[in-house]
Amino acid sequence: MGAEEYHGVSSVLPTIILLADLTIRIGLSFRVIMRKRPHGITFAWLVIILLIPLVGALLYLLVGENRISDKRIARSQANRAHYQHWLNSLRGRAPINWHDLAESCLPLHRQAEHLIGLPAMTGNKLQLFECADATFAAIIADIEQARSTCHLEFYIWQEGGKVAEVEEALLAATRRGVICRLLVDSIGSSDFLKSSRCRDLRNAGIRIREALPAGIIKALFARIDIRNHRKMVVIDGAIAYSGSTNMVDPRYFKVDQGVGQWIDVMMRITGPVVESLAGTFISDWFLEGDDQHLQLRPIDAGATPANRTDIHQVAATGSTAVQLVPSGPGLVPEAIHSLLLTTIYSARFELVLTTPYFVPDEPLLTALKSAAQRGVQVTIILPERNDSRLVHYASRAHFQELTESGVHILLFHGGLLHAKTITVDREFALFGSVNLDMRSFWLNFETTLFIYDRQVTEHIREIQQRYEELSTRIDRDEVAQRPVIRRFKENVALLIGPLL
Repeated sequence: MGAEEYHGVSSVLPTIILLADLTIRIGLSFRVIMRKRPHGITFAWLVIILLIPLVGALLYLLVGENRISDKRIARSQANRAHYQHWLNSLRGRAPINWHDLAESCLPLHRQAEHLIGLPAMTGNKLQLFECADATFAAIIADIEQARSTCHLEFYIWQEGGKVAEVEEALLAATRRGVICRLLVDSIGSSDFLKSSRCRDLRNAGIRIREALPAGIIKALFARIDIRNHRKMVVIDGAIAYSGSTNMVDPRYFKVDQGVGQWIDVMMRITGPVVESLAGTFISDWFLEGDDQHLQLRPIDAGATPANRTDIHQVAATGSTAVQLVPSGPGLVPEAIHSLLLTTIYSARFELVLTTPYFVPDEPLLTALKSAAQRGVQVTIILPERNDSRLVHYASRAHFQELTESGVHILLFHGGLLHAKTITVDREFALFGSVNLDMRSFWLNFETTLFIYDRQVTEHIREIQQRYEELSTRIDRDEVAQRPVIRRFKENVALLIGPLL
């Protein structure tokens, strides 16, 4: 190539790259706008695409849309008829006398059933654990008594401490013929899945499945940060656990991050609503494998085949009405977001929320401020120190407008408060794995228990009060006078807050 030809190519190439980059940015911006997502998410992606050449477009193509793999979609469609049949079988199983409950409970139940399909069921007994050691001891005791199946589903499974005792209990259960299935998230439990311990458990007969497998190649076909954030245990289809606790011993978990031990809560459940949890686990298990024909056999059906699931009718053990709401980027991606808004707007005099990650969108922010403005005592309890610096700043960007509206914000200093609870008027409660951020609303597969019971709600409220005693209240005047540099950091974090 001659000097003139080289000079010609070198002068044209930058123009071609510039035009290509401009075309990509305009095209993707048009796509973002036309998808009609919440304004905060739309604006955040427009900023990234338009201000960061090429890299912004690449980021959007990788994680900008809730793309689920074709194989997973096919499995979901194949399972839909079976899933719908199971949902229909639950209706009328354990009807509730709504006249005995608060007026705000029935509309919320109707909305949840319309969106998800799972009805509330009465006749349940709930036992609340706020200490990790007590939670592990109860789970281990139930595994030791298991006769048919042990199903465990967690976002994070980390070896060490009490977790080793759970694993030993599962190994012992496997040796006596109990089928043990572990479903753990690909990213949250990546270290465990690659460990020799995982290999040993599999070799011993424990069935371990990776939820939403992630990797560079898979990123080309599906969004890799869509995660299974659920925390569930189901024993023999008759006992269940759900809440915020991962399968980690807090004494050994992220000890180098300087946030203290993680503070969680977990609920042990017996009664008809366990059927909803058992079915949700099996549905999740189906979606991660090819065994589409697991047989639904009751425990007392005699010798059962190796593919039994233990989805069966469960007798009443108490009097508490509970509705399970599994949520995620599936058929009704807006379900938990809509239900949270209804919950907040239903409060008449008191609303208390605990969450480790608080990055609300505009509708949720408006609902919280509106509740405080109409006289509801709104209290939000957050950890003083967070393991995510971006979330730390994005959360605090909202403190001034919330406190000016009358919202009480408390910072918990007894560790990283990881419990996700909401109590409304001391009459009903939400309890589970959902954080108050965009990831839990739109990207994560979550579970939430809607508890329509004054006594259990009062118990959860007592735990919230203990959190309050270990917290410091944010002063409205101090927030208004915070340094400019801190406000700048908060506002920068807020720009990408919808994507956190």
